[in-house]
Amino acid sequence: MSSKDFAPSQHPSVTHQLRRREFLAFATGALAASALPGCMSRATSGTSSPGGEALDAAAYHSSRRYLDSRFGRIAYVERGQGEAALFLHGFPLNSFQWRGAIERLSPYRRCVAPDFMGLGYTEVAEGQSYAPEAQVDMLVELLDRLTIKSVDVVANDSGGAIAQLLVTRHPERVRTLLLTNCDVESECPPAAVLPVIEMARKGEYVDAWLAPWLADKALARSEKGFGGMCYSNPSQPTDEAIEYYFAPLVRSPRGKAQAHAYTLALEANALAGIGPALQKCTAPTRILWGTGDTIFSQSSADHLDQTFGVSRGVRRVPGAKLFFPEEYPDLIAEEARRLWGIG
Repeated sequence: MSSKDFAPSQHPSVTHQLRRREFLAFATGALAASALPGCMSRATSGTSSPGGEALDAAAYHSSRRYLDSRFGRIAYVERGQGEAALFLHGFPLNSFQWRGAIERLSPYRRCVAPDFMGLGYTEVAEGQSYAPEAQVDMLVELLDRLTIKSVDVVANDSGGAIAQLLVTRHPERVRTLLLTNCDVESECPPAAVLPVIEMARKGEYVDAWLAPWLADKALARSEKGFGGMCYSNPSQPTDEAIEYYFAPLVRSPRGKAQAHAYTLALEANALAGIGPALQKCTAPTRILWGTGDTIFSQSSADHLDQTFGVSRGVRRVPGAKLFFPEEYPDLIAEEARRLWGIG
């Protein structure tokens, strides 16, 4: 995610507001789960999609590739063929977030899902910047090396900020944009990430929050963990997802250092002044926004809709929290295919 206050109890000024919002979101989320049964059930089960083998952690791990570049060894997964789609994950997740959507969309697109520098399994070169602008440069090199001229972008959280930079700096590389809850110019970063940045500045973030969640996955799913803050379904994220997300960040000094570097790079507003460039953007853009999100404001969805030059409107997902693309892959696939003009 671009951000989140995972431990609001440590920050009294936001505790009451977040807890009240969490209670309301939980009630709404229960309704959403019943209203979208297909999205939820297929997201949380091991059922294979029309794309073939289900991408569980073992299959995803075996599919992972590395590209040696000036940025380091970029980890990514590629599945399918034809025109390419690029999936950009949130913080502190990695491309495993998109496994369900990739299963469902790989029959229609060459799906490419990289791990950003500082997160997941990408091994960052010494002295390399982790700033969102540098992440864009990394993506462009990845696409060049894979001989991909243009992509349909699907993005969440801090990946959405990077998507906006990509389309404004390299408009010829982006055919369409499917954006879910993410940074906007006025919330980059949102207030909830500021305590996380301060912890990273002290070198404490990974050991204080990610390590306990990796060790106690029930805690990770609880209202005190990132599951309660960022997922609608109390059974999410799964044990294997928690392991896949946090193990590379927790279990080595290098992983911890990279995670802290990514977090610190969120401090500056990478989207400052981007509005006019987004208004000139000609890529059709569709916005999906979870209404249970306590990190990004509901008004930010409207901001994107009003700012993008070719907006295809906003679809609000009742009760869904920040990382709902992982829970509702059928919804992502449905909206992506509609945006891409695939029946």
